[in-house]
Amino acid sequence: METDLSQYAATVLDSVGDGVIVVSREGTVTLMNPAAEEMTGRSRRQVQGTPFSSAFGAEPLLVEMVERTAASGVSLSDQDNIVLRAPGRLIPANATTFPLLKADGEAIGVILTLRDLTSIRELEAAVRQADRLSTLGTLAAGLAHEVKNPLGGIKGAAQLLERELDPESDLLEYPRVMIREAERIDRIIRQLLELASPRGPRYLPVNLHRVLGDIILLQREAADSRDVSICTGFDPSIPPLMADEAQLIQVFLNLIRNALESMTEGGRLTVTSRVLGEYSLTSPLGRSRMVAVDISDTGPGIAEENLAKVGTPFYSTKDGGTGLGLAICQKIVAEHRGMLKIDSRLGEGTRVSVLLPLIQPPAKG
Repeated sequence: METDLSQYAATVLDSVGDGVIVVSREGTVTLMNPAAEEMTGRSRRQVQGTPFSSAFGAEPLLVEMVERTAASGVSLSDQDNIVLRAPGRLIPANATTFPLLKADGEAIGVILTLRDLTSIRELEAAVRQADRLSTLGTLAAGLAHEVKNPLGGIKGAAQLLERELDPESDLLEYPRVMIREAERIDRIIRQLLELASPRGPRYLPVNLHRVLGDIILLQREAADSRDVSICTGFDPSIPPLMADEAQLIQVFLNLIRNALESMTEGGRLTVTSRVLGEYSLTSPLGRSRMVAVDISDTGPGIAEENLAKVGTPFYSTKDGGTGLGLAICQKIVAEHRGMLKIDSRLGEGTRVSVLLPLIQPPAKG
């Protein structure tokens, strides 16, 4: 019976999503679950029976927390300073240490738990970006209204001048340049006003894959002209979700065009959809999962130092770009209570992921 109970406890521990490491009174690792193996990049065979201080010497904050709890019997927690070095990535984590006590209160070791905060940090960053865009949008609206009237006067004067000049005059190119530039500024102002627009989504049932399919069909000619092949992989289990179809078309059309335009020497564009297990959303309609649409290209990629600037108005990796298109996409996705993620490496292409809540239409009665 005791063996069965021990096996049951081990099974439960192995099924826990948080990392759990048990350290004996002597300071050696006695137990480690699969989640801890994945987060720390160390196998239980590698560390079990070895001193925690040597097995995790590269994580001095964890060693200090375990030693302090072992010495004082006090639980400790840190969610701001712990970064685990898993293979190929860094994981921000919440670490907590508890004294391991027998029934009579005798301390026999320390339990260390690790919780992956990657998703939380990404959501926090998305909220901060949405706040910045909201502030910029308010400023942009005021600026746009102030510029629009004098700009109309300049364009009108240039058009009058164009009509007054002789059709063969060498001076005719000057008012034409003025008109073209005034129209370019007017397009930027319209984008600024769209960024500042208070209109939220108008929720209706949307077939995500039909929207993506229609956009890809319309962009195939542009892809062929650039020698770009398009691959798709849609999860057929994803049902219609509540969203603003016109706004989603605007987002995905902009992102797919950006991907195509980045591949000036040919390449491959991949558009896929999937249901995420690591993200969920709590809303007035209850708890829902998230759907991700990934748009990946084999273009030149973005340097790491520039990646944080992408999506900021008036920063663009394209010649002549304003960066407002992507900023508007971020605003739309945020209004849908979603998130837009960009992963890129120089020379290795770019992947843009649009995360949307899988909120389904109410069932008809």
